[in-house]
Amino acid sequence: MKEYVLEIAKRAKEASMVLANVSTDVKNKALNLMADLIEENAEKIKLENSKDLKAGEEAGLSKAMLDRLLLDDRRIRAMAVGLREIAALPDPVGEIVKMWKRPNGLMIGKMRVPLGVVGIIYESRPNVTADATGLCVKSGNAVILRGGSEAINSNRIIVDILKEACEKTGIPSDVVSFIDSTDRSAVYEMLKLDEFIDIVIPRGGEGLIRFVAENARMPVVYHYKGVCHTFVDKYADLKMAEEICFNAKVQRPGVCNAMETMLVHRDVAKEFLPVMCNRFKDAGVELRGCETTKSIVPWVKEAREEDWYEEYLDLILSIKVVNSIDEAIGHINRYGSHHSDAIVTENYERAMRFLKEVDSAAVYVNASTRFTDGFEFGLGAEMGISTQKLHVRGPMGLEDLTCCKYVILGCGHIRE
Repeated sequence: MKEYVLEIAKRAKEASMVLANVSTDVKNKALNLMADLIEENAEKIKLENSKDLKAGEEAGLSKAMLDRLLLDDRRIRAMAVGLREIAALPDPVGEIVKMWKRPNGLMIGKMRVPLGVVGIIYESRPNVTADATGLCVKSGNAVILRGGSEAINSNRIIVDILKEACEKTGIPSDVVSFIDSTDRSAVYEMLKLDEFIDIVIPRGGEGLIRFVAENARMPVVYHYKGVCHTFVDKYADLKMAEEICFNAKVQRPGVCNAMETMLVHRDVAKEFLPVMCNRFKDAGVELRGCETTKSIVPWVKEAREEDWYEEYLDLILSIKVVNSIDEAIGHINRYGSHHSDAIVTENYERAMRFLKEVDSAAVYVNASTRFTDGFEFGLGAEMGISTQKLHVRGPMGLEDLTCCKYVILGCGHIRE
């Protein structure tokens, strides 16, 4: 396994040096061809995906995990659309982001350049294979993909399609590398290769992320869990709040930007909670509430301390009645994962305070947290949603897959 992973990393490094100097036009042709081939091979993709779904059902995967694993016509089209959107975006490589002149006449600037080789270790969600590849190719980076065993067949055929598009447009196929093994030791070996892999991004459960963070020799951008909140303020439009909260929890509960805890100001709790809770109940959501919530809606289950930290990724929701915006912000900053949090309010000052004081990657006013997504943000796709602060935070798009180097222009300058 060590030799196998090492050889993949070496070839990816060599390919990255070629890709770094490929023109924008060629990269865009490759991305558009990737999209075309994915659509043309939709039936083959669904066939391989069905093998993974069947194996997942037999292995007892949860409904949320199976939903993440599913590739239907809509999601396959979305992969293609994402690749075309990435192709249409400005190429960050070579951009001069700043330039200034020193008193001695030297011109000093900062230029965007690719990171090099990006490793991504992920679970379920085979659409990540196309998203990550598209972003890396456009930003001039080679990518090494190591998906989960539950999606091995889906990932394998998608990678074959993406590599074919590279070959047909003159880009080295090794810019898209796939560790075609379910052996967990492959991940451990991959994390040792800081000589060839410049950055690694884990996407998956808390256990995977912690393992990568503890064992990687190269920098890690981690997509931590999504304990997302919606705070219904006392100045909220309650009908708007109802629609936002329902969307944030029910529209797709198995994803990281779904709401896991709903906070409600005590001044509107008696009016809002009975209607909201009944709507959640009709949608099959299990509710776990604080003591005040239970006093208003007695049939709600009692919430425990650990519920406030929980990323359910399922039709389960924690509810807490708070006495003030201070308590709401304090609760979010204490129990949240710094991912995405929202306030519903018609009060401008309180909205601005929430934006300023909530320490999360994405903070919303009067909108569902479900929008925290590279596609929805106009990034085409994302490598992940970073919940850390260096070097990127939130959805990780093209610019975040580059770094800057200094470029200095002189005319015979020497230092005295």
